Amino acid sequence: MSQPLLISHRGARGLAPENTLRALEAGILAGAPWLEFDVQRHPSGELFLLHDLTLDRSTNGQGLPAELSWEALRALDAGLGERLPTLDEALDLIDQRAGVNIELKTWDGTAAAVAAKLRERVAAGWPLEKLLVSSFHLPELFEFHQLAPEIPVGALLCGVPLDWAACASELQAASLNLSSEFVDARLVADAKSRGLAVYVYTVNDPEEYLRLAALGVDGVFTDYPDRLRPLAV
Repeated sequence: MSQPLLISHRGARGLAPENTLRALEAGILAGAPWLEFDVQRHPSGELFLLHDLTLDRSTNGQGLPAELSWEALRALDAGLGERLPTLDEALDLIDQRAGVNIELKTWDGTAAAVAAKLRERVAAGWPLEKLLVSSFHLPELFEFHQLAPEIPVGALLCGVPLDWAACASELQAASLNLSSEFVDARLVADAKSRGLAVYVYTVNDPEEYLRLAALGVDGVFTDYPDRLRPLAV
């Protein structure tokens, strides 16, 4: 039986400043076959990589990204002199060297903008099997799926729903992406019975990786792909 797939989290946030081009390259160099990163939409219409809804933790800025002009946002330091990259810059850097899991962090237009960008990439030759779009905001994910039904989606959960994995089935999702705090064997089994892959975040401990492998999960998100890579064979 193959071991769970490694999905390098926020680029590779344990190896470089998260959601930066440096982090994406670090994940690739660490041998991760997939990269995950977060995308938000600025009022200017630009799509950029950032996890938090505020700038304070991961940049030298403060407050909401929407309160800054696009030019001011791009001038911020996201760690070690890195800038907040655009979605186009991230995809250009990756250049199909790894699969991509894009998490939609904002709503009210993010789904439509990301769908348009990804459909352009697919038309230019990016394989569908190297794309996954996920979100905790399931209505936004549903909108994305309506706009680009050919691109796989993953339903993000931080808890165990009463109806188990039914929400992911309703979305016609390819995967259920679960918090490691709420990995319930019954939820994993229900997802599998519905034909869903099960990916778990965030897993940095080799022992936890092996425990989840025994449960039959299909992949894990990790900040340290270099730590888990020797086990993922």
